[in-house]
Amino acid sequence: MQFVDWAEIEVVAGKGGDGIVAFRREKYVPAGGPAGGNGGRGGDVILTAVENLQTLLDFKYIHCFQAQDGKRGGPNNRTGANGSDRLIEVPCGTVVYNADTGAVLADLVQLGQTFYAAQGGKGGLGNKHFLSNRNRAPEYALPGLPGEELKLRLELKLLAEVGIIGLP
Repeated sequence: MQFVDWAEIEVVAGKGGDGIVAFRREKYVPAGGPAGGNGGRGGDVILTAVENLQTLLDFKYIHCFQAQDGKRGGPNNRTGANGSDRLIEVPCGTVVYNADTGAVLADLVQLGQTFYAAQGGKGGLGNKHFLSNRNRAPEYALPGLPGEELKLRLELKLLAEVGIIGLP
């Protein structure tokens, strides 16, 4: 088995779902009000420390990790589904750096410790949020916000199990 103690990866959080333009439709209500739902939240990218890994070999072959996008809103004020989070397992003792600036973002030393590497985008607003006294039937909605993108450098801290004292 090959041993790898550092790797560079790119994490991309999910985009928020778009809000929609929709109106209520009922039999005896000719001009129903706005009923456009909000978009769902984009998924996050989460790093978690696990015990059964000892190397960063898997990250040499897979460089990009992306969370799921949020779904668009629905009619009748229905909010879209949230995007699922992307969980990345790393060995205990991994230090996470920002690859562009070199700043330390996290030090995952304990079993089960987590770090939210990239936050998902917020879902857009449906047309029901733009209802006012002047505009009783708004025909516009907001798109979802993009998720964070980040390049990370992962380094594995090594602890020696054997020490040599004295002359060889």
